[in-house]
Amino acid sequence: MTSKPKTKVTFYNGLTTIGGPMIEVAYDKSHVLFDLGEVYHPELGLKMEDEDFATLLKYQLIGDVPDFYDPKVTGKEIDHERWEHSAAYISHLHLDHSKAMNLLAPEIPLYAGPLTAALLPVLNRDGEFLLPAADKPKNYTRPIIAAKLNEPIHVGDITLTVVPSDHDAYGATGLIVKTPDKTIVHTGDIRLHGYHPDWVRKFMAAGKGCDMLIIEGTGVSWPERSEDDSEEFKGVKNEIELTQRIVQYQKDNPKRQLTFNTYPTNVERILRIISDSPRKVVLHAKRAELLKLALKQDVPYYYLPEDEKIDALDPDLEISYQDLLKDDHQYFWQVVGHYDQLQKGGLYIHSNAEPLGDFDPAYAPFIENIKKRGIELITLRCSGHADVAELKEIIAGFEPKILAPVHTLHPELEENPFGERILPKRGEVFTLS
Repeated sequence: MTSKPKTKVTFYNGLTTIGGPMIEVAYDKSHVLFDLGEVYHPELGLKMEDEDFATLLKYQLIGDVPDFYDPKVTGKEIDHERWEHSAAYISHLHLDHSKAMNLLAPEIPLYAGPLTAALLPVLNRDGEFLLPAADKPKNYTRPIIAAKLNEPIHVGDITLTVVPSDHDAYGATGLIVKTPDKTIVHTGDIRLHGYHPDWVRKFMAAGKGCDMLIIEGTGVSWPERSEDDSEEFKGVKNEIELTQRIVQYQKDNPKRQLTFNTYPTNVERILRIISDSPRKVVLHAKRAELLKLALKQDVPYYYLPEDEKIDALDPDLEISYQDLLKDDHQYFWQVVGHYDQLQKGGLYIHSNAEPLGDFDPAYAPFIENIKKRGIELITLRCSGHADVAELKEIIAGFEPKILAPVHTLHPELEENPFGERILPKRGEVFTLS
């Protein structure tokens, strides 16, 4: 007598680090993998050309995942007799969830939310965003299937449903995975203080009572600090307040050079800044190109002297870089370098831009350089992650039978009042019975 197949969940990476989760759900001859990112460790000093497959595994920057990676990368063939149905999914744009997607075998379909699918190829247009695919040009981006939100995707015995969520990456989604006997929810990166807390609550309702909740736990990573003292959570409490602060700085400084920068994938924040600002917002040409190619949106832009012209941009919207350098009242513009050319006494807003924070060795010298120029620096950030209270609310919304915290330095600090809490180790398999 043949025993009935069981749902198995394998945790390959991103368990006690902030980022890089790689998790497989398998049932009989079907399996799916999520996400496909690389753990961020700037202290290693690795350049893109250093990040070969062996190095990525050596430093545990990606998971040692069988039967998903391209054989041209691994030197190992995929066992297609064992696995008749395969698929992969990425929750959002950030590199710790997407950077390794080109390592996926070409025949395995890769799903993402529609905005993620539209933006990633543009972000990688110069080949500087994603790891390269085998035997492809540097700027190649493997095909991504834009999933229809809230509609089932069938992968053999497994059904995937991609649902809207909220994070500081535009178009972030979560995932509900159903096998014939179990439901597993993967939150991706999630919060309740973004532009769309209503989407998160609908996600919670859709996954309520799941057999396993795989939740990111960035918010519990610094138990030694209060939230007011935490770089991740101090300052403004939500995205709406952040936009209001940026508008207020413009109103309070009618005669002063005002500049800013944000992270490239935080597209919704930049769109809100553009729509709400009293000054004309001007982006660097590369950022304007991203909005144009991915979203069909035209915005004012400028070129640095060393930049090449971009055919996709409307020449009528170009603002002279020299005019920006001289301006003190008309423009609020994105600065990406040449800080030594900014006006002394100006104000610069660093809003979750690179360098990202104290953990990056480049951050302290960057801050010091700005201040040496006599420029007032405002660090205006809003976390893309749920804080401790929000994590409790999200867990309560899902009421999981099993809680599996990932994407955190301290998964043991996550609690599940509704059932079991597990602390997976790298490569550990859990059979759901």
